[in-house]
Amino acid sequence: MCGSRGGLLMKNILITGASGRIGSNVAEHLKGKYHLTLADIQNESSEDPGDDEMKRISLDITNLQDCREAFRGMDVVIHLAGDPSPEADFESVMRINIEGTYNVFRAAQEAGVERVIFASSVHTVKGYPADVQPRPDMPVRPKNLYGVSKVSGEAFAAYFAYQENLPIIALRIGAYDAVNLTDGNLSSSDMGIYLSPKDMNHLMEQCITTPMENPFEILNAISDNNFKGLDIQKTRECFGYQPVDDGFKECGFRFW
Repeated sequence: MCGSRGGLLMKNILITGASGRIGSNVAEHLKGKYHLTLADIQNESSEDPGDDEMKRISLDITNLQDCREAFRGMDVVIHLAGDPSPEADFESVMRINIEGTYNVFRAAQEAGVERVIFASSVHTVKGYPADVQPRPDMPVRPKNLYGVSKVSGEAFAAYFAYQENLPIIALRIGAYDAVNLTDGNLSSSDMGIYLSPKDMNHLMEQCITTPMENPFEILNAISDNNFKGLDIQKTRECFGYQPVDDGFKECGFRFW
């Protein structure tokens, strides 16, 4: 770690997939609180001469050596990069989501990273009936190959956490910013798994700062929706998550 803020050492945090919707919002929220390295395959490496707390680098997570070089000196890696499409084919999820995630974990472990926060997905349990509210300790039930790739990422995370001493938090992210993306035209099931940018930013900071009792944790990540498609009790109790938004209310529903 280097630098300080208010007398406290500022952690060095690298975000993969930093140019995406989640990455860009999280980076803006964390800016000024941490030294940020924003990594994305679309980036050109650059450093703002007027901002010594943020730089951008080009990173292809399918290249292990690139990950090794990028992660040197990092305290936390937030791994958001990947093919985000539920319709992604096997070749894409294998190369980017599975092999790429392995590379991120391997490079983080070799670099002595203190913690990795991994963007898993609600799609790891999308195969359950609509009236089931999956908890993190329930068996996985993916409905598509994208979900399979995230299950694989969670399995890699458990291995690296318990066998190679790399603490990892896997966030099963719901329908991120979906109200804004659809102008509020969401199905009831998507309202139930809605995750607002504000709540995501808050949860990400909780994952950075909260002491971990176990080397590997799976947390459901949705907002405080009136009807919840995922159980967030563990996220609240173990990581101090206090969501404030509700997908149903943001779509115009009112409950008395």
